[in-house]
Amino acid sequence: MKKTLLFAFGMIIAVLVSSCSSSEKLTRAERYAQMYEEKPVTLLIMPPINKTTHVEAKELFYTSMSKPLIDAGYYVISPIMALDIMKAESAYDSELFVDADLRIFKSYFGADAVVFTEIGKWEKKGIGIQTSIVCTIKSTTTNKVLFDRQCDLFLNLTPTNYSGGTTVADLLTAVVKTAATDPIVAARKANAVIFNDIPCGKYHPLYLEDMEKLSQPREVKTEVR
Repeated sequence: MKKTLLFAFGMIIAVLVSSCSSSEKLTRAERYAQMYEEKPVTLLIMPPINKTTHVEAKELFYTSMSKPLIDAGYYVISPIMALDIMKAESAYDSELFVDADLRIFKSYFGADAVVFTEIGKWEKKGIGIQTSIVCTIKSTTTNKVLFDRQCDLFLNLTPTNYSGGTTVADLLTAVVKTAATDPIVAARKANAVIFNDIPCGKYHPLYLEDMEKLSQPREVKTEVR
C-alpha cells in the first residue's frame, strides 16, 4: 500500500514538472532560433489555404497580410504582382507547395522565405467572427520552418462608436455603419495578432536586438476588439 502511494505521488510530481517545463517561457531567440540563424529579408506571401465555406476569407487574408510583415521590418513581394506570376506558372494552389521544395520561389522571386496560411474557421458569431488560423513561414534555402503560429481568435466587431446606449436601436445603428467593412477589419485584426511575435526584420530599428525578448505562446486563444 505504501509503495503504491509513493508511486502515485511520484507520478503526480512528474506530471507537474512536465507541465511546468512545457509552459516555460522562451525568448524569441530560443523559440525562433532558425529564423535568427537564416535572417530572411524578402518574404513571399502565398495565397491562403481556405478550408472554410467562406470564399471571401482567402482574398481578405491575402490582401491584408503584407502590412504587419512590413511593419515588422521585412521586404514583402507585392501580392498582386506575385499572384499574376503564380497563376501564369500554375503555382496558385498553395496546398501543392507546403511540403514541396521551395527553392523554386527563390529562383522566381528572390524570396528568402515563403508565408503559408491555413484558414480553418471563419464563422459569424454574434457581432463578430470566430476564426482559426495557422501561419507557417518556411525557408526557400533549407525548407525549414522559421516561424509558425496557431491562433483561435474571436474578432469582436462591436463598433468603436457604440457607447453602450440603452436601446437595441443604438447598437443596430452603429452596426449598420460598419457592416460593409467588417470582413476586411476582421482579417486585418487577425493578421496583426498572428504576426505580433515575429522577430524583427532587417528594416526594423530593433533588428537582432529583440532576441532576449520573451516570446508569446505559439498557440493563441483570445478575443480581439
